[in-house]
Amino acid sequence: MSRVWQWSIRVLTTRLQVSFLLLVLVQVGGLGYMTATTFLLLLLGRKFGLKEKIAIQQSLDRQGMSGVVQLVQSIIAVTLILELTGAFAMVPVFAPQYGFRQGLWLSVFHSVSAFNNAGFGLFRDSFIGYSTSLPINIIIPFLIIAGGLGYQVIMELYLWLRDRLTGSKERLVFPLNFKISVSTTLFLLLVGTLSILLIEFNNPNVLGNFSLGHKLMIAWFQSVAPRTAGFNTVDYGQMTTAGLFLTTLLMFIGTNPGGTGGGIKTTTFRILFCSTRSVLAGKEEVNCYQRRIPTTLVLKAVGVVFGSLSTVIISTILISLTDPSIDFIRIFFEAVSAFATVGLSTGITASVSTLAKLILIATMYIGRVGILLIMSALLGDPTPTSIHYPEENLLIG
Repeated sequence: MSRVWQWSIRVLTTRLQVSFLLLVLVQVGGLGYMTATTFLLLLLGRKFGLKEKIAIQQSLDRQGMSGVVQLVQSIIAVTLILELTGAFAMVPVFAPQYGFRQGLWLSVFHSVSAFNNAGFGLFRDSFIGYSTSLPINIIIPFLIIAGGLGYQVIMELYLWLRDRLTGSKERLVFPLNFKISVSTTLFLLLVGTLSILLIEFNNPNVLGNFSLGHKLMIAWFQSVAPRTAGFNTVDYGQMTTAGLFLTTLLMFIGTNPGGTGGGIKTTTFRILFCSTRSVLAGKEEVNCYQRRIPTTLVLKAVGVVFGSLSTVIISTILISLTDPSIDFIRIFFEAVSAFATVGLSTGITASVSTLAKLILIATMYIGRVGILLIMSALLGDPTPTSIHYPEENLLIG
């Protein structure tokens, strides 16, 4: 009996160590390598030289180097505040069932995983067992959305609320990035919820056996989670083809730039939408919220979408060749999920061939590093030139 007890303790200890290591990797991945490194250097009390400040400035995509260290400190503070808030809010959900200590660990792990849009869970079926739990359907989506919005958007929203509450005469003028990020996020959440509700309404394996309130709750969760979070409260393997395709589109768009998720980003999607609207209206400029979008950003958005689609298409074709018995929509779903670093699956990940798994790993790597960075690394630095070729028209569409 003592050997069985020792073996059980050893297994539990090993699982705890593995889950803790996974938690650390999730946190580092969500913060970003340079942000996490800067935080460690701050803890060690090391001063930052010009080289370190330039590296941090480039990783955070800032125009100048002033206040870079303070920005990293604020990012860490915002992360800890939101993750701890989410963790303590979930303790009353898990503690009655698992005890306080294990309930606290489950709350901390899932809070960090949700905020960093990782999607790793400690339950075998993700959150299917909590599909009708109101606290889980509020707390987890809140953390996912907060992480996906990005630190800059969160700080701007905080400053706006502070000015409102304190009655300050100075009003914060939201930049274009904030307006596009927030409005596009709200649009995708609303459209995603209503679409999944309508598509899966009568599907007995997804929403069909629930009440209207629970159907709306589950549809809401499934509209939030594909924004590269990876959690689920339904079995995606039981979804209709239309539901899987809609979820694939949500995964492909992803979160906001500067957030903890992947995808082509909401700003890229919005720029292409505004470009299409400008073309249909016969305009020569791309405008959004009474601001003109620079041509360089439009070209960058086109490059991101073209490179992302190419990666997903190549990945889908290769997996279709290695595993021809699997349905196309499931392979396509898996490829987009890997590229957008979502983690959702219809259940085929474990059963695909080893070569297909290697393809998915490569797709994840490209999606996480960034398609433009990969392409620039392959093509090399652009060569400056003063040559301008003559312009000539051609047929489009």
